[in-house]
Amino acid sequence: MRQRVIVLFGGRSAEHEVSCTSAVSVLRALDPQRYEIVPIGITREGGWVGSESARALLAGGDPSMARIEAAGPPIDQEELLELPGGPVARQSGALPVILPILHGPFGEDGTMQGLLELAGLPYVGTGVLGSAVAMDKGVAKDLLQAAGLPQAGWLVRAGWDLPDTAARVSLAAEVESTLGWPVFVKPANLGSSVGVSRADGAESFATALELALGFDDWIVVEEAIAGREIEFAVLGNEHPEVSVAGEIRPGNDFYDYDDKYLEDNAQLVIPASLSPVDLAEGQRLALATYRALRCEGMARVDFFFDDTSTGGPGRGWIVNEANTIPGFTPVSMYPKLWAASGLDYPTLLDRLIELAAARHARRSGRVGRGRHQ
Repeated sequence: MRQRVIVLFGGRSAEHEVSCTSAVSVLRALDPQRYEIVPIGITREGGWVGSESARALLAGGDPSMARIEAAGPPIDQEELLELPGGPVARQSGALPVILPILHGPFGEDGTMQGLLELAGLPYVGTGVLGSAVAMDKGVAKDLLQAAGLPQAGWLVRAGWDLPDTAARVSLAAEVESTLGWPVFVKPANLGSSVGVSRADGAESFATALELALGFDDWIVVEEAIAGREIEFAVLGNEHPEVSVAGEIRPGNDFYDYDDKYLEDNAQLVIPASLSPVDLAEGQRLALATYRALRCEGMARVDFFFDDTSTGGPGRGWIVNEANTIPGFTPVSMYPKLWAASGLDYPTLLDRLIELAAARHARRSGRVGRGRHQ
């Protein structure tokens, strides 16, 4: 009997198109002989649409920057997710595994994970807590600091604490005195470099602040690091493994959205050129970051490596962030890193589905005994 896998993609965040592009690759890689594949799209407006929309996406040739439209009748989420006691859930005797290829808010931030927990369904990736804290860059930095992990300097502010020009000028002065120019200004709860910009002084800082606050209530201001951009892929639940290292050489001023998905100017070097000692330390820190943020299933952990070759003072490894639902597009680092580590794309998906089922089985044994996520 084939395992049913529901692939959720699209979503309400600014990363909708990236999610769709990732999903096309995933849907094409899943083995139809092994899985009963049910693709479900979520529109930008939050509507859930059926397989016909997903199949149209698959048949569209070039998947780049695709989006889900509200084609066909909407789906009732309760029926789709087969809530316990529903008429479909027990027909096959096995629960479906949910594969959420949803980037950003309303998918990667713990909200979808909470829905799936309430539905009693196994799902791929990090749970509610880990998804939420990894998505919020400010909270993640606090946790990484508590774990003693090296980071760039940063400040976090809420939009309501910056109601007027005077408050924003005051923040710019604080940034100048504590972090120094340049800095990067980011929405706290987005990925794929959406809403991120570099500020070299008070004037560009004001513009960057306005952009970031257009995406989120909270912003993070980070010290700019003159280092190599190195990433690791992590896979596993109780005993996670770390891939080889990959280096990103941006085509633009930094590895922004256009560089990642539109212009194809960035160079991905896999494996990255590192000494055995530096590689081992990077892998150790990637694993420590994964555990500090309560990640499970998968995550991509991003670093700056300041080894003086890029003009920095030689601070070594600096944690940037962890991405709990990394991109699965044809150019994405996470599957490429595992391919270079000996795990091809279809086998990687098999492993993720197995990890989801294993975690669900482990946690199901605790139901009714006062233990919960």
